[in-house]
Amino acid sequence: MFRKILMSNTGGPEVLEYKEYSMQEKINDEDLRIEHQSIGLNYIDTYHRSGVYPLPSDLPICPGIEASGKIIGLGDKVNDFKVGDRITYASPPLGAYCEVRDFPSNKAVKIPDFIDYDEAASITLKGMTVEYLFERLYTLKKDEYFLFHAAAGGVGLIACQWAKSIGARMIGTVSTQSKGDLALKNGCEHIINYKEEDVTSEVMKITKNKGLQVVYDGVGKDTFDTSISCLNYRGLMVSFGQSSGMIEKKDLHKTFNPKSLYYTRPTLMHYNLNNDELKLSSEKLFNKIKNKEIKTNISDKFKLKDASKAHMKLESRNTTGSIVIKP
Repeated sequence: MFRKILMSNTGGPEVLEYKEYSMQEKINDEDLRIEHQSIGLNYIDTYHRSGVYPLPSDLPICPGIEASGKIIGLGDKVNDFKVGDRITYASPPLGAYCEVRDFPSNKAVKIPDFIDYDEAASITLKGMTVEYLFERLYTLKKDEYFLFHAAAGGVGLIACQWAKSIGARMIGTVSTQSKGDLALKNGCEHIINYKEEDVTSEVMKITKNKGLQVVYDGVGKDTFDTSISCLNYRGLMVSFGQSSGMIEKKDLHKTFNPKSLYYTRPTLMHYNLNNDELKLSSEKLFNKIKNKEIKTNISDKFKLKDASKAHMKLESRNTTGSIVIKP
């Protein structure tokens, strides 16, 4: 018997239950059977758990979309992997919060030798998120200023390092001086403590009242209006998350028309629609790590049975770096 986290209802962290389960002997033709070594915790997990995002199937369901592990079995039509390969993944179907699972082979990638299991689980989703935000959705240029909220979070610290590696000038928001120091250490050029400073005023000082062509906002409700106010004419608002809650309904004309602004609500899955895009994104990330332009920042590790505690920690918004869950 194996163990996993199961949700029978949506709600708070208390709905995450630690249960036993068994695996069927047969592996689907194009699947991998993976023995998990580390599981990545992401805000999207809390959205699925709480019901903010619709679940793809009926309850009960095992949450989670990111993990790393070792292949212990193969479907008959799998040709690109072998038993013993180390792999990582960061996409549906849900079910990562477990010890062993079957997963589609076309959605997994091999882990390079220079990355361990915890590093892979902590950075695959967040790192590929930064890759598509900076390299494909909008191409950041050398010396270009941009705003990134929650600069000391799991995605934020990777963004700091990625920006530095391409010469872009990141303005990051933080809630404490210690978080600001961490963001600066990782490559952020300017920090703004939003509890002590007016973000829009500081951005305008830094940019000499020009404003920005792009703002990356993964916080949502609490930062939306500020993000909009920091943009220049024909600027792009990238709303890629909502850690503070869903954005309230807005008057599109009043919000975007005064500066002819653009708005997008992207997800990683829509930028890795096929295996070619997945390989491109992961290879860019792994090369950044290999070249020591990006390193992982794991702040906490929780046991699988304590997944509810991990969710509470993440939702406190009092974290730095990434959290992993250990089977």
